[in-house]
Amino acid sequence: MALDTNTGGTGAGTEVPVLPGAPLLGSLHDLKSDSLGTYLRAQHRHGDIVRVSAGPPGMRADLYCVFSPEGVQQVLASQAANFRKDNAFYQEVRESFGNGLLTSQDEDYLRQRRLVQPLFTRRRVDGYAGAVAAETASVVTAWEEALDGVVDVSDEMTHLALRAVTRILFGTDVEATADVVARCFPVITDYVLRRGYSPANIPRNWPTPGNRRAAAAMDELYGVCDRIIGQRRRAGADASGPDASSGGASGEDLLTLLAAARSSDDGEFDAAELRDQVLIFLLAGHETTATSLCFALHLLARHPEQQDRAREEITRVLGGRQPEASDLERLPYLSQVVKEAMRLYPAAPVIGRKSVAATRIGGHAIPAGADVILAPWVTHRRPEHWPDPDRFDPDRFTPEAEAGRPRYAWFPFGGGPRACIGQHFSMLESVVALAMILRAYSFEAVDAEIPVSAGITLRTAGPARCRVRRLDG
Repeated sequence: MALDTNTGGTGAGTEVPVLPGAPLLGSLHDLKSDSLGTYLRAQHRHGDIVRVSAGPPGMRADLYCVFSPEGVQQVLASQAANFRKDNAFYQEVRESFGNGLLTSQDEDYLRQRRLVQPLFTRRRVDGYAGAVAAETASVVTAWEEALDGVVDVSDEMTHLALRAVTRILFGTDVEATADVVARCFPVITDYVLRRGYSPANIPRNWPTPGNRRAAAAMDELYGVCDRIIGQRRRAGADASGPDASSGGASGEDLLTLLAAARSSDDGEFDAAELRDQVLIFLLAGHETTATSLCFALHLLARHPEQQDRAREEITRVLGGRQPEASDLERLPYLSQVVKEAMRLYPAAPVIGRKSVAATRIGGHAIPAGADVILAPWVTHRRPEHWPDPDRFDPDRFTPEAEAGRPRYAWFPFGGGPRACIGQHFSMLESVVALAMILRAYSFEAVDAEIPVSAGITLRTAGPARCRVRRLDG
């Protein structure tokens, strides 16, 4: 007998409304030119569940977009087993960046998560505060030479986040890896995007210019990772890492800890598996935090009252000392600033899944094998949960305000069994870096608005310049 509920079961349900598109290509052009705007328009016109069709006849893809917090919870948590990372986009990420925690599934994922989880306890992650502070101090010093006192916070925060994550991953090998990652990642991510959103792709091994550029970038990136991994494995599990200020709480970089991770049930990572984990951590660990830092600074630059309030808290709590992990709890307003920046500019603005079995969400029928789209960019702007949703207001994240909203009205780190393992690290890095930067400089926005686009992560599509002024003390 078919179940009769609004959140599950196999009953027919009501038909999902369709966003109108062009006769030949559907919404393909709209998705390519402005996917975030297209999803917002779909929700505004048709509600919580909307089907968006894209592509020519015979190759058309139907995207079932789920915008309500309750629907998001169903996909990510309560029925997570029915929604897998089997879509074309994840396959492209998997083929370029490996089968690490972000892309693996089933027993592969569970085994990886069990091996990696002990390395991401709060105590272990708190030990990385020193590495973040060291890299932030370099940025603070470098800005004293900024031309006309203007910096592009998008470029600068990408540089900072990349340096921090490579220091934490590789320790003393940060110089050898940061430049390679900075050079190769944009080539590979652009390649993934082109293939992930194309109705059809030629084989990767065909010698086209695009394939050859991507292959060269992957070869260089894989090569530097394999070289360092080989050194760690030859040194053995007990090899000493850099000092504690450069790595984790025990003085070991994350790669050394990954190489030593083992259990009687799950064994250990081989060299290829280690590289997959490293590549995923590089991808997820620097682009996402860079996005949050960039937009937090730019939003504060446009809102001097909130900037002054954050700085007053930082000065009162820290004085002149370096921030530590324990200061996160002592800097609640600064944490609220980060969360509000993540609401307005979620680093993962769109999340994809594929349904295994037919089900219903919000009373609407979702067929087996459907491509399901979740869009934090849209859900984070639902006015019933976020009044005046485009307004920057960190007070939306006081404990009382958070308690009054559905769990999945805000989900920048995903949720359910596949929730981001690095969410505490992201908050730690963002708060430590912002505390040091805001204590040293005041910010005034040069570019009033920043155009964005949805890549693997949210991207700025133009400069995010701010005029910075060094503060006394």
